[in-house]
Amino acid sequence: MRLATFNILHGRSPGDDTVDLDRLAAGVRRIDADVLALQEVDDDQPRSHHADLTAVAAAAMGAVDHRFAATLVGTPDVWSAATGEDEPDGGRYGIALLSRFPVERWRAVRLPLLERPVPVRFPGHTNPVMVTDEPRAALVADVRTPDGVLTVAGTHLTFIPSWNDRQLVRLAREVVDPTSDGDRPAVLMGDLNLHPPHPERLTRWRALAAGATFPAHAPTEQLDHVLARGPVRATGPASSLDLGLSDHRALVVDVALG
Repeated sequence: MRLATFNILHGRSPGDDTVDLDRLAAGVRRIDADVLALQEVDDDQPRSHHADLTAVAAAAMGAVDHRFAATLVGTPDVWSAATGEDEPDGGRYGIALLSRFPVERWRAVRLPLLERPVPVRFPGHTNPVMVTDEPRAALVADVRTPDGVLTVAGTHLTFIPSWNDRQLVRLAREVVDPTSDGDRPAVLMGDLNLHPPHPERLTRWRALAAGATFPAHAPTEQLDHVLARGPVRATGPASSLDLGLSDHRALVVDVALG
């Protein structure tokens, strides 16, 4: 089966600074994933034609199950944290997980949030910049594949150093079934805002995919990852695909269970 993770930048292409839904659908079809984790996903936002980008991707890949988790509501100029209660039906932003195989169980995991401004040093800036992070979450699905049940988590971690470490460690613990003794295969994938081999060292999970994914036009960094625990293995080298949209490339790998 094929796994993939892709930060879609709400479907926008930096090349022409537009959101083209047909281009997004074509990119998802090119990935041809059986399970796909998406980050920076819009739902009913003016900047992306008020489209449900999760539904666009699900139709393009032929997903039988998919789920969207909002981390922010409103519009980019007036964001607020998503709580799941008393929120508008539209104007949302977050992550999505899609599968061509049936999902037996879904879980949403809210990750630790650093609620105070902190200094972060960005490339090109002489001095640190004070930033406030947005809420972060993960979607976890028990996917019934032809070879057995595979637990898959998709996420987008903060860019704030050390805090993304904390979020990743928390998520890796949440994904593991404490009754399985490591026998159930599990995969954690997404934009982790971390460079290899740091995610493997933090979680003690194995990396299934290697390849630079950022920036898309000439990637020099791997920020996107596919990590595994238990009896799941890559059946070949991963691919880093430039799909003509987003500032990230999609990271794609074929895997087998057992």
